[in-house]
Amino acid sequence: MKTLLLPLAILAAVIALAAAMDVPKTAQAFFGLGERPVSVTLTDGAATIPLADVSNGKAKFYSAAVNGTEVRFFIITTPDGVTRSAFDACDVCFPARKGYEQDGPDMVCRNCGLRFREDLVGQVRGGCNPSPLAHELANGHIRITEAALREGLRFFPGTGS
Repeated sequence: MKTLLLPLAILAAVIALAAAMDVPKTAQAFFGLGERPVSVTLTDGAATIPLADVSNGKAKFYSAAVNGTEVRFFIITTPDGVTRSAFDACDVCFPARKGYEQDGPDMVCRNCGLRFREDLVGQVRGGCNPSPLAHELANGHIRITEAALREGLRFFPGTGS
């Protein structure tokens, strides 16, 4: 039992250090650290998020329960003023369940490391591109319907409660 305690203590120290220091997001993701998605509730068949929450040029990550499954997605307003949304998954790497992170003007797959221009989010399908997620803009809000979120269920198997 004592021989197991030392490696566990070292691992705990490394994780605590990574959380406390300015460790790159990819390294944080390896340890399960970093930004967690904001949970949104579907009301009247949709998730509604204020545009002000996603208009600073930084990708914001969300999750919504659909049929008991946590569907993760992100929204970003790019420098050209376009608000874009995509599932936090792709056709290729979704089984790894790592999703994406933002690095400057790119979204980076946390599994394979491929980079994708943020101004193409929501436009390009297939491969390791973030899978587009349909949304509507109205009255200062972004609205994502439950039907649109259901399209992403295939990316998040086994995440239900």
